Parts: sequence; structure tokens; C-alpha cells
Amino acid sequence: MSILSDRWIREQAQTHGMIEPFVESQRREGCISYGLSSYGYDARVADEFKIFTNVDSAVVDPKDFAANSFVDRKTDVCVIPPNSFALARTVEYFRVPRDVLVICLGKSTYARCGIIVNVTPLEPGWEGHVTLEFSNTTPLPAKIYANEGACQFLFLQGNEPCETSYADRAGKYMGQKGVTLPRL
Repeated sequence: MSILSDRWIREQAQTHGMIEPFVESQRREGCISYGLSSYGYDARVADEFKIFTNVDSAVVDPKDFAANSFVDRKTDVCVIPPNSFALARTVEYFRVPRDVLVICLGKSTYARCGIIVNVTPLEPGWEGHVTLEFSNTTPLPAKIYANEGACQFLFLQGNEPCETSYADRAGKYMGQKGVTLPRL
């Protein structure tokens, strides 16, 4: 398995719509950087957020998640309460090739502020907006900036196309748009 370069990412984005919209070079003037890098793509967070709240004293249950555990905000700056989290999504829509696995790492700018970004791997054949989870590990409120860099995606090519892709097994998060809550 090898990591794929900026040339490969650009080619796939431009000819096969792997990333839309696609930013061909790093943008960083006055913002948290985003766009194509040497061996990855720094995606942006959209302006749609679901901020966790425990107003109703709910229990977090991945098998029966209460949608009222969140407040929805459409904003340029999301403030996450101390020791809490928010869900968001990428601006970019991804279409993963059948012989590629995509992993995501948080931006160091956020990590150095105690903000952790978590995303599970994007499996071969998957497509959609990526739901992002921002955890504020600090005892202070933390800001997330919409339309700026949030995380970096790394593209790993397998030795051959997989036998069964995410699309083949009709995965539950296939084609998701917007911020998507847990599904069973």
C-alpha cells in the first residue's frame, strides 16, 4: 500500500470528480490552511454545526441516538462548550476510488489548542460529505472556523481493487449530505 501524491490527487479530482469543489493549491492567507498538499488534501469545514448539549439529561447511546442532544447552528464561527463536542461536515464532497482507502488526521493548529478532529476511514467506493467530529478537550470554550481547514485526508492505494466495496454492500452512510448523525 502506498501513499498517493499531489499529482495523483489532482488528476483524480479534475478528471473523475474525486473531490468537489477542489482547491488546487494550499490556501493559508489569514486562515487555517486548506487545499492540495504534497501527499494529501486539507478539507474545509462547512458552516453547518450540531453542537452537543445535555439540556434534557440524555444518555449518549450509539444504537438509539437522541437528535435533541444537539442544537443546530449555521454560522461562520462555532463555539464548542468546554469538554464537549460538535459535529460538522466537509465543504468538499468525496468519491473514493475502488482501490483506495482514505484516512483523516486533524490539523495541528486545532490539535495545539486541545481540539481533536475525528473521522473514520473513507472506504473504497464510498462517497459523500464527510461528517467531522470536533472534541473540545479543554476546560474553556473553543472556536471552529467555517470555510477554513479542518483536517487532512491521506490517500492510500491498495495492491489491487477490493473484492467488495462500500458501495457494493450499500453502506449506511453512502451518499450522505449534510451533517449525519449515527445510524444503526
